[in-house]
Amino acid sequence: MRMILLAGALAFGAALEAQAPPATLVFTNGRILTVDARDRVAQAVAIAGNRIIAVGTNAEVLRHAGPDTRRVDLRGRTMTPGLLDAHAHFSGGGADRLFVLDLSYPAVKSMADVAAAVRARAATLPKGTWITGRGWDEGKLVERRLITAADLDAASPDHPVYLTQTTGHYGVANSAALRLAGVTRDTRDPPAGTIDRDAAGNPTGVLKEGAQGLVRRLIPPRTAAQAEEAIREMAKAFVAEGMTGAKDPGIAPATFDLYRKVAADGALPVRIFALWGGGRSVAAARLLVNDLAAVTRPYEGTGDDHVIAGGVKLYADGSGGARTAWLYQPWSRNFREIDGENHGYPASDPDTLRMLIRLYHDAGLHVSVHAIGDRAIDWVVDSYDQAMRENPRRGLRHGIIHANIPSDHAIDVMARLQRDHDAGYPEPSAAFTWWLGDTYAGNFGDARALRLNPFRTFRQRGMTWANGSDYGVTPYPARYGIWSAVARETLLGTYGPTPFGTAEAVDVRTALRAVTIWAARQLFLETKVGSIEVGKLADLAVWDRDFYQVPTAQLKDATCLLTVFDGRIVYRRPGSPVTEAGGSR
Repeated sequence: MRMILLAGALAFGAALEAQAPPATLVFTNGRILTVDARDRVAQAVAIAGNRIIAVGTNAEVLRHAGPDTRRVDLRGRTMTPGLLDAHAHFSGGGADRLFVLDLSYPAVKSMADVAAAVRARAATLPKGTWITGRGWDEGKLVERRLITAADLDAASPDHPVYLTQTTGHYGVANSAALRLAGVTRDTRDPPAGTIDRDAAGNPTGVLKEGAQGLVRRLIPPRTAAQAEEAIREMAKAFVAEGMTGAKDPGIAPATFDLYRKVAADGALPVRIFALWGGGRSVAAARLLVNDLAAVTRPYEGTGDDHVIAGGVKLYADGSGGARTAWLYQPWSRNFREIDGENHGYPASDPDTLRMLIRLYHDAGLHVSVHAIGDRAIDWVVDSYDQAMRENPRRGLRHGIIHANIPSDHAIDVMARLQRDHDAGYPEPSAAFTWWLGDTYAGNFGDARALRLNPFRTFRQRGMTWANGSDYGVTPYPARYGIWSAVARETLLGTYGPTPFGTAEAVDVRTALRAVTIWAARQLFLETKVGSIEVGKLADLAVWDRDFYQVPTAQLKDATCLLTVFDGRIVYRRPGSPVTEAGGSR
């Protein structure tokens, strides 16, 4: 099927270039990083409507220009395909960005900063109103410990408070929130969840995984208007970073409807590939299959290629930050200490997860499963392998979200699944080594940290992967992921600048592919976007520097100057040196 699609796309491209109408928009005098099969660097690009009709030298491209063609002089600047994010909580993270306290570094560096932020918000709200925040990370606080209820109570005794850690897998409630939730020393840990306790057995306020629901269920939900505003504003933020597509995992039907509404209004200059929340029970999964199986088949066609019903997301385990992900060997603390007998735990019954994977697979649905720990990753890839043996289906492109520390066995299975079934694709977040690195290194430990994000090994095994930010876990700009895949440096260097080593680093060309053409594959759009080739949709980004030529340290500070989506300029940086002349405007 893929070869037929690719051959069709190439034939269409050749025919389009030969019989193309006059260009509506041309870019000249640039460094065009095409990210095509030969990784060519061109000079100019021509677009007619929403399609690329020519890529080559200035002379070759200007043959397609007419009297009404808009002409943009890149003045030597670099153009790439629009960057893609294979795992971003676009809608949910976008809402957090607007409506909760931002507790991320560098605005928050200490417990005093946390308390000050909460105190300032409390001063603006009536007593009893919830205060919510997100983005804190104990690895970035000078105290290097978890926030507790005691840290928050003095700042806000009269408001219930819940502050989510940057990973989203744990958070901290103040005493007012714990009282409302009825959480006491006698409250038992819920399934797949942990209530942290002090030496006397009293809750500290820290709630992990499923235990978060004890408090979160009481927080008023966001309105539909707020959710819509978040999508609109997140789209603006994405295109300002040269980003034109994302895979939003685990959404609800109402969110999908909002995406379609915003797109219909012309306010979504980003392609969204949505994964529905796949649930945790067989009964719920069967109901979802009945609703989705007939319409969620991106390998057969992605409709308007704008808002795509892509498949389902499941969970195998928890977090590397909370030390809840499912491991074979116990977690570490402070890089070399062992965290007792803590191996983490599965997010739900593993046998049920295996049944869910099989059920969705048999229904022809694309599945991506969150798996951080080596034991969880093994369970997921073995579940895919078993499903393929018993019911071979090529082209579903089942993914392993994050795939932090895959075992040799998991890599063997993923490589075979990719080769034989077009499945088993890691969907990691390269920026974890940077943004979460000071916490992650301490938790994974000195030996295990070297296995995190084994990108070079993936390439040596002939594998591809699709990079994602996991926003709001890490910042959304894809340039950070490009840089992190090459540098593997942490933010603060608590355990040295490269506790994850550099043996698994890759070159910048590989890192760019992971946020363009390889990410496009996991959005089932590789024949339409992800590279700059004749016949493809014109999703493009212009930058102030050449990713292929600048020193590694300069990659993360790249500035987007201009973004094109579906043939339209949707963002231009104020004061950009890229100029336009000729044609109608």
